[in-house]
Amino acid sequence: MLLELAELLKGWISGFHLFQYLTFRTIMGTLTALAVSLLAGPWIIRKLAEVKAGQVIRSDGPQTHLSKAGTPTMGGALIIASIVVSTLLWADLHNRYVWLVLGVTIAFGAIGFYDDYKKLVLKDSRGLAARWKYFWQSVFGLAVALYLYFSADTPAATTFYLPLIKQAQVPLGHLSAAAVQAPWWTLFGAVTFVGLAYFIVVGFSNAVNLTDGLDGLAIMPSVLVATALGVFAYLAGNKVFSEYLGIPAIPGAGELAIFCSALAGAGLGFLWFNTYPAQVFMGDVGALAIGAALGCVAVIVRQEIVLLIMGGVFVMETASVMLQVASFKLTGKRIFRMAPIHHHFELKGWPEPRVIVRFWIISVVLVLIGLATLKVR
Repeated sequence: MLLELAELLKGWISGFHLFQYLTFRTIMGTLTALAVSLLAGPWIIRKLAEVKAGQVIRSDGPQTHLSKAGTPTMGGALIIASIVVSTLLWADLHNRYVWLVLGVTIAFGAIGFYDDYKKLVLKDSRGLAARWKYFWQSVFGLAVALYLYFSADTPAATTFYLPLIKQAQVPLGHLSAAAVQAPWWTLFGAVTFVGLAYFIVVGFSNAVNLTDGLDGLAIMPSVLVATALGVFAYLAGNKVFSEYLGIPAIPGAGELAIFCSALAGAGLGFLWFNTYPAQVFMGDVGALAIGAALGCVAVIVRQEIVLLIMGGVFVMETASVMLQVASFKLTGKRIFRMAPIHHHFELKGWPEPRVIVRFWIISVVLVLIGLATLKVR
């Protein structure tokens, strides 16, 4: 929005030329989202308290969580609102990737909002039935995957890349020579691309949701991963940088740096209120939206594997649940005292702040490893 306005005014006021620089708009995207989140946060928290959208605590969980009962939840709406406002102000609104990621964020946020609303406001303990939640996640996840495949305008946009190995590139799109020569490869490539994109978007959405169990545990890794993905998006959208670093060049992907910066700024603003002891929780509305958005950006910039590395905390939390369920069903025994794994450490006697900060430290290390793949090829 402001970019278009600056285009009209730069002829009269030279300072508006600054808006053409993606780096400037990215920084402003962070600051704007942070400001919106900090300013609107107290009002959102009061409104959530008024409608009694308070957290329900499981009786079989750590006993230290019982004091959190009634804490306003659904604070993820604050994150989404901050992201949307900042992105609309600073991004190029003619960019299709910007609208796609915003749409994914809002769509998955709507699923989480309805689930939270039923459980917390309408006091329906069942919330949105799991099958319907997964159904709508699948609908939107498949829609994103199909759109990205059929709208691809360069071979790189549908090529699978492995980090660290420069020549490890598998063309999956209909634009590749192999697809033209072998029709069966076209079908295989389409199914593989769509399946992988679907898995990343939907899977990461649920992974962030599983991680959101302690004060600030999910939001800080999300901020770190979003910041790193913003770097990848900026470089992928720049032909010179992408060629130098040997990463896929995706025209138009650079604008996603603004979305990622907005997510990081909104997340930091939310953390102001969500840090231990939390004044508000993000709920499914925030966790599902953030996870899906991160997954969508990673698919666009062709860094799915790097996302799994940088988001290792989310992967670890999800894996702990899967292993726990599988072990109990097959052997009748539990691997962890409680899953997700952050509860396991709590039941071992770790104070909640210790669990949170140590998981943050792990996230920092994993994000740095992911960023290192930019040059190690």
